[in-house]
Amino acid sequence: MSSPAPTTERNEHATAPAPVGFREAFLFWLKLGFISFGGPAGQIAIMHQELVERRRWISERRFLHALNYCMVLPGPEAQQLATYIGWLMHRARGGIVAGALFVLPSLLILIGLSWVYVAFGETTLVAGLFYGIKPAVTAIVVQAAHRIGSRALKNRVLWAIAAASFVAIAGFNLPFPAIVLGAALVGAIGGRLSPDHFRAGGGHGIADKAFGPALIDDATPTPEHARFAWSRVARVLIVGGLLWLVPMALLAGALGWQHTLTQMSWFFTKAALLTFGGAYAVLPYVYQGAVAHYGWLTPTQMIDGLALGETTPGPLIMVVAFVGFVGGYVKSVFGPDSLFLAGAVAASLVTWFTFLPSFIFILLGGPLVETTHNDLKFTAPLTAITAAVVGVVLNLALFFGYHVLWPQGLGGGFDLVSALIALGAALVLFRFKANVIHVIAACAVLGFAFRIFMA
Repeated sequence: MSSPAPTTERNEHATAPAPVGFREAFLFWLKLGFISFGGPAGQIAIMHQELVERRRWISERRFLHALNYCMVLPGPEAQQLATYIGWLMHRARGGIVAGALFVLPSLLILIGLSWVYVAFGETTLVAGLFYGIKPAVTAIVVQAAHRIGSRALKNRVLWAIAAASFVAIAGFNLPFPAIVLGAALVGAIGGRLSPDHFRAGGGHGIADKAFGPALIDDATPTPEHARFAWSRVARVLIVGGLLWLVPMALLAGALGWQHTLTQMSWFFTKAALLTFGGAYAVLPYVYQGAVAHYGWLTPTQMIDGLALGETTPGPLIMVVAFVGFVGGYVKSVFGPDSLFLAGAVAASLVTWFTFLPSFIFILLGGPLVETTHNDLKFTAPLTAITAAVVGVVLNLALFFGYHVLWPQGLGGGFDLVSALIALGAALVLFRFKANVIHVIAACAVLGFAFRIFMA
């Protein structure tokens, strides 16, 4: 994850910004939900520019301190960072609003796009666009594996963990949770026996840049609501537990444990706890469950869903909304006359169960983080997990490549046009650092033009 280049400049003569009311903060978080493109790096850069540089709601050091905590949690770090800052500014309601508005626009957009996809996906226009998008997504996942690997694999031990995780999932089809737990165990033991090999992970360094006095500045005392208290811990655990237990119990009681909506809710609860290393890390687990085990969607639809997730605002893990919509729609969970309702309810449910843990983590851990303003470091188990994620994501890239280049299987012939589009996308991503959305758009046009030419 990149951060602004350090500098020692500080505008000492600037005045501190005026206190920010809840309404003003609400409007900003709503705006952020619609402009948060570019994956976690882009989303964090937008928040840094808006909150640290321009508005000065929070200082650089406090911003990066919060980010370092979010980096070691499972879940989307950019959404959790928004939740943290919202909570620090306006108590629990501020955190809930900031985190929810980071996700809500993306959910609504994806419900609409998912409906267009399943209802009109066979038309020439939509099919042609996705013909070009699929190879682009394959190149994007390869780039993700390279990006994570170049940051995480700093020695031979971590390379070995990555290789072992690749063999485990590609060769032995081990479930993703088992790979995460195994890597964590290796990291815990290795961190004691050879700590130097497990110091490659880590968040962001101490900030040297400042932009004038901030509303929450380096020396600003921790507000009362952000101080640790066992009563607050108990309250968060009880309320968070009920927000998970009540809807789950209602689903199981009304529909049965084996019903599609109940199983989706349970499955994505587990997925929410495994997203170490970002959305790309959990996608293989989602594939294993949603495609291979439950059959909620096909491999091709999974690739298409990732493409939609790449081109909409919000965290990439919002692809779960597409998975839920397609699964609910295809399974006709409310009957053949209510397909859109089935998809929309399923998408909303999986989003709820995927993101609820993120809010609990922030409201529980935030007061502990605020007790110190020293940088947090990745632990040895998390360093090992990050290394294992590289092997898992590489397997995901091979999976996508196989289904794109041999859409009918190995006996059905090689798709040369898709291969050329994928190579072109990889070239501009690696060599020219092109914007992901621009690459997807260009490849979509190429795919549509080819389909029209061949028609």
